Amino acid sequence: LAQQPSLAREQILAAGSRQFPEGDVQHWWLPQGGAGVRTRIADDVVWLAYAANEYIRVTGDDTILDEELPFIEGPILDEGQHDSFFEPGASSQTATLYEHAARALDLAVARTGEHGLPLILGGDWNDGMNRVGIGGKGSSVWLGWFLLGTLTEFAVHAVKRGDLSREELWKEHAARLKDALETAGWDGAYYRRGYFDDGSPLGSAQSTECRIDSLSQSWSVLSRQGDPARSSQAMDAVLSELVDDNAGIIRLFTPPFAEAALDPGYIKAYPPGVRENGGQYTHAAAWAVLALIRLARTDEAWRCFNLLNPINHARDAEAAEQYRVEPYVVAADVYGAGDLAGRGGWTWYTGSAGWLYRVAVEGFLGIRREAERLVVQPMIPADWPGYSAEIMVDGVRCNVAVERREEGLAISVNGIQVDGDQGILLSEVSGTRIREPVTA
Repeated sequence: LAQQPSLAREQILAAGSRQFPEGDVQHWWLPQGGAGVRTRIADDVVWLAYAANEYIRVTGDDTILDEELPFIEGPILDEGQHDSFFEPGASSQTATLYEHAARALDLAVARTGEHGLPLILGGDWNDGMNRVGIGGKGSSVWLGWFLLGTLTEFAVHAVKRGDLSREELWKEHAARLKDALETAGWDGAYYRRGYFDDGSPLGSAQSTECRIDSLSQSWSVLSRQGDPARSSQAMDAVLSELVDDNAGIIRLFTPPFAEAALDPGYIKAYPPGVRENGGQYTHAAAWAVLALIRLARTDEAWRCFNLLNPINHARDAEAAEQYRVEPYVVAADVYGAGDLAGRGGWTWYTGSAGWLYRVAVEGFLGIRREAERLVVQPMIPADWPGYSAEIMVDGVRCNVAVERREEGLAISVNGIQVDGDQGILLSEVSGTRIREPVTA
């Protein structure tokens, strides 16, 4: 996003144009004809606002919210219908990207269950949990954190546009949601994953399967909304129960679904330890590492990042034989049970690769763009003497140098000393001459 924001802008607008007037969106679609699937997967309606806000935070360009986009039309899902694949028609209705995102958030707010938590309906980020709340009562703690953080940040854009009624609605819901997450969402040592339709907790110490799930813990941090002491305790639980140094993985949850009477959905069809069912799902594992960085637990984060780095799974012939997939690309999943523990699954997975890149560059190196500034706030391991990096931003080559000194980290960009918190204006960087290497 910092290096080529036009690609992000294009994708955000494409996603915004795949929304129904009712506020829900296609879970996926075929780019040529637009045929796709309308579902009850609950987190789909939050991502547009999240992505747009991230784009604005990085680029400083909020004109993207003024882009006029059409809606699509098609039959509403019948009661009890999980999904429907069809080619939608073009709607005569259009609205700004802001209105598209706001309408989706309104729907997310309306989908609130008995505990004050978001309904999970046909699944959330983990769409394999498609039967946890299929009856319309089950809920998702992870989605609660994701929605709370997004509502809080996107409300700023409502104020700027004079949409004060929405801003007030979102503010009031955020307060109620925060309370629900810290009460019904808290399990005593970490956050629960949610609740089944019958009220049974999911991701709780009293659960025989899926006793703890990493998503609720990491997003209590990444949303910036969790109680700090609880979030730190929750990440302790991730380290003690989900990080497996022997297998070289960070599990999504444990234990896997296998024999319990409660039916979470098709995730249970995977063998224990395979894919989301108790193995490592790298997308979520990257979030756990980033959460540790946000808590300034850098050495622990670095230890976990090294488990995710694919090259570390093929340091010798024995390791390569166990991993059995390409060690130079990211695997979506790594198995976590029996003889298959440490075996790579689906590779060339761009979703996980993108987040791992952000963990490395924005997390450890601390390099990020904030509108017209380049900010450098390193969170490097204690044994690093520093680092040097080169990044292109708006056609400007930025050479970042970080050196550990007795008084702290010294940071420079193209030879200019900078304050890590304040960063440096890109216009100042572009006005400096990038020194050529000295040759004999």
